[in-house]
Amino acid sequence: MTSVYSAEGKNVPCTVIEAGPCVVTQVKTVEKDGYSAVQLAYDDKTEKHTSSPLLGHFKKAGVTPKRKLAEFRDWEGRELNLGDAVTVEDFIDGDWLDITGISKGKGFQGVVKRHGFGGVGGQTHGQHNRQRKPGSLGASSYPSRVFKGKKLPGQTGGDRVTVTNLKILKIIPENNLLLVKGSIPGAKGSYLVIQD
Repeated sequence: MTSVYSAEGKNVPCTVIEAGPCVVTQVKTVEKDGYSAVQLAYDDKTEKHTSSPLLGHFKKAGVTPKRKLAEFRDWEGRELNLGDAVTVEDFIDGDWLDITGISKGKGFQGVVKRHGFGGVGGQTHGQHNRQRKPGSLGASSYPSRVFKGKKLPGQTGGDRVTVTNLKILKIIPENNLLLVKGSIPGAKGSYLVIQD
């Protein structure tokens, strides 16, 4: 993240995203596929590291192999054909975006970090070694188990997360950059799906 100054002189937190150019690798229609969609590909990779089915898919579209594929149903932008490029110029300043990514993985975490539990209070009243533990979990003889879905320690992060209603502050078309107000899911360098 970084920040920019608005026209009113306010310091606005923002994230810089390299968005494109993305290439159209497939156009799906209701007649042929049962639904309408556009498949976009991003980030070049070598033929050596591409599977044979994907190589054929890219050659049919007339593009070099790509690393990331994403499908957008019910495309409402301009009409696209195989091999066309989608760039940041397809967005408009001030538009609102929904951005989807994989959140940062934090490994196995306890209940205080994972779910925001308060712990078992202070160190008085006999508490000498369990300040950040979950405490009592359930009933005793009946049902003699812990119900599924109980908030317990476990793997945190690494989930598919969508952040909605992020405003485009600025578009830099020569470098394919979008400046978006606020934060987005994922680590630096991770892939995102941007929807208008």
